[in-house]
Amino acid sequence: MKPTDTLATLFSHHLWANLRLLERCAELTDEQLKATVPGAYGSIYDTLQHIVKAEQSYFSRISTGQLYNHPQDAPPMTIAEMIEAVRTTGTGLIEWAPQVQTNDTITLNWKDDTPREVPKAIILTQAIYHATEHRAQIMAILTELGIESPDLQSWQYFDELDQ
Repeated sequence: MKPTDTLATLFSHHLWANLRLLERCAELTDEQLKATVPGAYGSIYDTLQHIVKAEQSYFSRISTGQLYNHPQDAPPMTIAEMIEAVRTTGTGLIEWAPQVQTNDTITLNWKDDTPREVPKAIILTQAIYHATEHRAQIMAILTELGIESPDLQSWQYFDELDQ
């Protein structure tokens, strides 16, 4: 399905890239999932969890204005659960992004726990930036392991859309 506007294109690529990386990582051994490199968030597995949980929070903020509360005692997600979570939040972001208006804000507890009004557009921007940064870290770890990373460029996305 081809996106119908600019925001849908940006968030469709975002979802596609997250899914491609998760699908590649589903092929890894437990030992490979534990790998990391200096400067990365953590292991491949921990970084994937971080991407998914953050996106759940971003989507909750955009759609409800509320923080997503991931239960503290919940077991870590499997790769399959992460794929399903990303499908849900990614699809949600595609649907919600065009609805966000310039003056739509949410209240966040800022760095010093002071409440601050933040434009929802900044949350959308952060969702893309955050995942892109951490996908690049995971791809660096894969390269260090001698594993070919998936091509997540928008050119590849375009080629796949065109088929």
